[in-house]
Amino acid sequence: MSILRKPLALTLALLVASVTLTPLICAQQASISAQPRASIQPAGEAHRFPNNQVLHYDAEWRLWKAGSGTLKIEQNGDQEHVIGIAEASGVVALLYRVQDRLESYFDRRTFCSQRILKHSEEGLHQRETNLVFDPARGKSVLDERNLRSGETKHLENDAPACVTDVLSGIYYVGAQHLEPGAVYLFPVNDGGKTFDVTAYAEGREDVKTDAGTFHTVRVAIYSDAGPLKGRGKIWIWFTDDAAHLPVQMRSRLFWGTMTLRLTQLEK
Repeated sequence: MSILRKPLALTLALLVASVTLTPLICAQQASISAQPRASIQPAGEAHRFPNNQVLHYDAEWRLWKAGSGTLKIEQNGDQEHVIGIAEASGVVALLYRVQDRLESYFDRRTFCSQRILKHSEEGLHQRETNLVFDPARGKSVLDERNLRSGETKHLENDAPACVTDVLSGIYYVGAQHLEPGAVYLFPVNDGGKTFDVTAYAEGREDVKTDAGTFHTVRVAIYSDAGPLKGRGKIWIWFTDDAAHLPVQMRSRLFWGTMTLRLTQLEK
């Protein structure tokens, strides 16, 4: 099962780097299709990761509070370690229980993903997933265990030497020069096939959340391939400063619109 399947987990973990969306503007689609194959640019020497930063979000679905989520990043040797947690609450939790924890390890210089760990409790499904990228063999290696039945699964798929994942992609986009009109194309792998994702900086916008009012750059994320092709749209609002803090995320998919807004920032 894709780790992008359910609404709350998808909106938190995949609002930037791992969903597939219909292009927002036809003129942009023609420009993007003319670009070379997606690749990842190394982090510049001036880039500083916001280590030990914790972002807290509330999720809203159809005017109801749907749940909460957190993103935390910390340094682990030559790697960055990102932890994403999503938990449903209120009416949404009654309809569909979600308690997910995702952890991503990626090279802090190249942004290449190294490993993803996931503990997921979604409805009746409970799974532990371990995804390792093996650039020497050109493979992604996924091992999964069903916590209810004990069944296990082992999958190997071809993967480029350097890809982002569902969490590291958020920080990869945030590390770019997000001027309105800028377009970034990069590969994402969620344990299955690798697909190219486009991030398009649409424009500047002021956003008000419980954590304050922010000047932001709104970025749209989409792709022509992958697990959610043609099913909706996703945006993320980064602060319009050097920090590029993701203060708001929104998914508009076939089941409705969900918005995550920053409620608290821990440094």
